[in-house]
Amino acid sequence: MTRTVVESRTKTVTIGFDEPFCVIGERINPTGRKKLAAELEAGDFSTVEKDALEQVACGAMVLDVNAGVVYNSNPDPNETEPPLMRKVLETVMALTDTPLCIDSSVPGALEAGLETVEGRPLLNSVTGEEERLERVLPLVKKYDVPVVAISNDDTGISEDPDVRFAVAKKIVERAADFGIPAHDIVVDPLVMPVGAMGTAGRQVFALVRRLRDELGVNTTCGASNISFGLPNRHGINAAFLPMAIGAGMTSAIMNPVRPGEMEAIRAANFLMNHDANGANWIGFSRVLEAVKGGATFAEASKAAAASRSGRRRRRA
Repeated sequence: MTRTVVESRTKTVTIGFDEPFCVIGERINPTGRKKLAAELEAGDFSTVEKDALEQVACGAMVLDVNAGVVYNSNPDPNETEPPLMRKVLETVMALTDTPLCIDSSVPGALEAGLETVEGRPLLNSVTGEEERLERVLPLVKKYDVPVVAISNDDTGISEDPDVRFAVAKKIVERAADFGIPAHDIVVDPLVMPVGAMGTAGRQVFALVRRLRDELGVNTTCGASNISFGLPNRHGINAAFLPMAIGAGMTSAIMNPVRPGEMEAIRAANFLMNHDANGANWIGFSRVLEAVKGGATFAEASKAAAASRSGRRRRRA
């Protein structure tokens, strides 16, 4: 079975076909978040700290960290993003030992992150573009880390799923040339918005099956892309995630603070026999009862985690 290992200094997360679905928290990202972008430019990491702790409490197994701020004083990301990436990663590592995903389109920021993070982070990302392959794959090999491979290349993002599969295959083959095994490639087959393309869901489910069966790789996606531009997005996301899991998807970059999506994932793990005796499902049901009683999802999740920890200490 394919297993992709992501580690912090003290924790290990395994992404795999026979493992529970891996939730990668997306919130530490200034894209589309003007307030967070302004805070980061000013050297204020308070929202980063809040988002890190809240996502972990709600069930994130890995935290994606993006520091892509466009500075008014210096708009060149090659200069500004690497030092900011270091600071954001250091801030997060000081709060939690959850494994990290270093997320950037700037190779210098990726390397700055690799130099900073303890353990074995996930690198996000490489694409099929020649320049990107030549810049990122040597970093993957040098630091011996797994990498997200996004299925677009120099021609852009194709609406044809066969083309996206071919790009993923190309990346896996090029990675092998560098001595990078397929189990360290986590392919993002690119989820199109279903509001713009009615076949988007069926396309990605078919792609995930092919990637699993023909290339033997783990998969991920930006889960909220499926509902872009539509009302009641969380309802669509909550339906999409278990369907993707049933097709073989093994992780997603998503917002774990949404109880509906997390409920869908917990149920899917149980149904896929990745939750022994339904223990996690039963525990999560208690969290939802607390939410109905007026607690926030994060508060209820923290209380449940503290209760589990207390029971383990008493048994010890």
